[in-house]
This record gives sequence, structure tokens and C-alpha cells, in this order.
Amino acid sequence: MGRWEPNAEGRLREAAMELFLERGYEQTTVADIAERAGLTSRTFFRYFADKREVLFVSSQAFEEPLVEALEATPAEAPPMAAVAAALDAFADLVGGNREHTRARQSVIDSSAELRERELIKLASLASALADGLRRRGVPDPQAGLAAETGIAVLRVAFAEWRDEAVERPLAEVMRASLADLTTLTAAAAG
Repeated sequence: MGRWEPNAEGRLREAAMELFLERGYEQTTVADIAERAGLTSRTFFRYFADKREVLFVSSQAFEEPLVEALEATPAEAPPMAAVAAALDAFADLVGGNREHTRARQSVIDSSAELRERELIKLASLASALADGLRRRGVPDPQAGLAAETGIAVLRVAFAEWRDEAVERPLAEVMRASLADLTTLTAAAAG
């Protein structure tokens, strides 16, 4: 591929994933990724701050649709219903390609640095959801609790969806995990 061909960012992401799976994350350099994509290292750095970021969508691009879904729920909806709308938006964003998700997760699991980066991204998402709940009038600490609970549901449901043998839509798995949470909290209250 020539340097002038379109979709440089997509080519870099694809090349990086191939190399991470072939060689391992630690053994792959930015120069390797750029070369595989038919681009230069300089072009790589126009799109990504470092090789970790190839595996992660920018926080803003990821958070905005989730916060928008949360804020679009009716004003009278309980906080967890708004969080559920954000989880549905998450499922719409990432629930389309389970094989890619499995491959990406295997790369992340291979590196403490990447696992840490993923946790930072999830913490940022929880903060954005909590801020959205506060704008809806949910007081602290309930806004933080609902947002952090939503992220816990997201993590559990996402792992279940990614690893289960029978393929179901991610949104369905998310809703089942929320129902499990409701059952668990009802049992604790009773």
C-alpha cells in the first residue's frame, strides 16, 4: 500500500492488531506498525500518542454517545434506567464483532500496561456517567454509585458476552446482568 491511500488510521489499527497477535505487544514497535500499514512513524503519531492508543478509542469518541444516551432518557426515569440506556449505547458501539473483541482482549490481557490503560478508560467513563447523572439532578454519592455500578455491570456482561460459547447480542447480555443486579439488591434489602 502506498502512503497516499485512504484510511490511514484504520490501516494502522489493523496492522497493529496483526502484529500484536503475531509477535506480542511488547515486541512490536511503532515503526513495525507503520511499516506494516505502508505508512511512516510520523504518520502514526498524527493519529496516536503511542502504541497503546491503537487499541483504545479516544475517550471523547467513546464517552459522548453513552452520555448522550443517558441524558436522553426521560427526566423522571430512575438513575439506573439512565445508566441502562448508556449500557445499550455501549452495546451498539462495540457489540458487533466478537472475534475482534476476543483478539483485542487477548492482547490487553498480555500486558499489565494495557490492563492499566483499560481501567483508566473505564474510570473516565464512570466519571462521565456520574457527571451526566448529576446534571440530571441525581445527588452525590448516588450519582457516583449508579455510574460505578453501571461500569461493574458493563465489565461483567462484556466478559460474559465475549467468552460465552453461544452468541447472543451484547445488549441482551447487559440487560440480563442488570436484572441479576436487581435480584441481588432486592435479596440484600429483604
